[in-house]
Amino acid sequence: MSSIKKGAILSYLSLFVTILIALLYTPILIRLLGQSEYGLYALIGSIASYFSIMDLGLGNAIVRYTARNRVVGDKAAESNLNALFLIMYSILGILTLIIGFIFLNKLNSLFDSSLTLIELKKAKVMLIILIINFALSFPLGIFGSIMQAYEKFMAIKLLTIGRTILTPMVTVPLIYIGYGTVAMVVITTIINLLFLLFSMYYSFKYLKVSFYFGKLDSKIVKEILGYSFFVFLGVIVDQVYWNSDQFILGIVAGTIPVAVYAIAMQFIRIYMQFSTSISGLFLPKVTMMVAKKASNNELTEIMIKYGRLQFIIMAYILSGFILFGQPFINIWAGNDYRDAYYIVLLVMVPLSIPLIQNVGLSILYAKNLQGFRSIILIFIAILNVVISIPLAKEFGGIGAACATAISLIIGNIISMNIYYQRKIGINIKAFWKNIYLITIPVLITLIIGVGINYLIKENNLWFFMFKIILFTFAYINFMWLFGFNKYEKRLILSFVNLARNAFYKSDFKKKFYK
Repeated sequence: MSSIKKGAILSYLSLFVTILIALLYTPILIRLLGQSEYGLYALIGSIASYFSIMDLGLGNAIVRYTARNRVVGDKAAESNLNALFLIMYSILGILTLIIGFIFLNKLNSLFDSSLTLIELKKAKVMLIILIINFALSFPLGIFGSIMQAYEKFMAIKLLTIGRTILTPMVTVPLIYIGYGTVAMVVITTIINLLFLLFSMYYSFKYLKVSFYFGKLDSKIVKEILGYSFFVFLGVIVDQVYWNSDQFILGIVAGTIPVAVYAIAMQFIRIYMQFSTSISGLFLPKVTMMVAKKASNNELTEIMIKYGRLQFIIMAYILSGFILFGQPFINIWAGNDYRDAYYIVLLVMVPLSIPLIQNVGLSILYAKNLQGFRSIILIFIAILNVVISIPLAKEFGGIGAACATAISLIIGNIISMNIYYQRKIGINIKAFWKNIYLITIPVLITLIIGVGINYLIKENNLWFFMFKIILFTFAYINFMWLFGFNKYEKRLILSFVNLARNAFYKSDFKKKFYK
């Protein structure tokens, strides 16, 4: 089995663990912390996430340049680059401390009208801990990027799964006995740093990573900074899209609207992860294809191939949420969070298009042509902030979501599809023709789902699960009959056979039938 296929399996295993933890962990947090305290935790999380932009896009650069050196087999150049990246990340860690503590001094003036004195005090303590977390994470994070460049996807995903499981296992008992959000942030920081240290150990022991602090090649430094700059602009845009709304709501409306919006963002982030957990595996592969002068037709084929797979998955999730999202939120989080359903839909529908084109981003990065995307999206991000402020004041979280949806349509959909076609050479018409062909069974299944909801009106947990099972059965069957092509059918059968073989070879089967 290829490393990409193994990585894809573990990516979705990691994703399902993340979803399961979120489904169990979030309702506990909401009920133990209360809506206001949970909103404060979400607000500080959204603020702290802005420090991730200090990465400056160097994580992608490590993957790209290390993968490129692997193609030519230049270990000396790789050691030089490792040292260069370590120096850069160490500098970024110091800058994070400086900028973080400057922002800390501005916290009172930003939130004094929307947060209480106690909330401000907690916010400062949490922010200090998270600033230190990010400052240390940057130089240590280089090893995770090196592992990705070496396509060690199994190790990466197993570490992700371990961190995802361990964090709530430690934090929930502490919250239950009376510790609050500050303790949560402390535990998260400790666990994060421990796993980063393990990545460093893995890289030295198994990948034989080395660092040579010799004379820097100014040409390669300029090339890396030029590449990273536009990746960095894209990261800024992503931060504005997915975190500015909570930041703005915290300033103009307080912690409770932030709590509702944070619940909506849980669903949005999980939705995004279903796409990015696979697309992230293809940057090394696409980089090697570009290095070997792959044609535009070959790149179009890989974008269509994996775009179809992503659409099949994303369309199932989107359709399911349209049909069952509202009662699920009421059961899971409570009626106080019912507006989260509308926030999710406003963002999820336009977001679906760039998510099924995520392989296109890998092509952009591999060709070092991400400049246009970064520039156009930075202007769209500014537009998003400008229109979010009045809409958030007037309509709360729903207004902020409308602003994000408008930005997505203009920047990620219209502008990027034109750019893929005209500049990158991707045949976008062929891509959308393929997507159109599998849209029909999705719409048919959606209509069937509406009928299921009409016939079965009860929304207790068991009836709710029964309706989802019926919908899933209809979706798989209509997709198999009218949507899947030969490759997709073979892929599904290969996963079924893999699972069956694993079962029959396992001790579980012997115990099951004993």
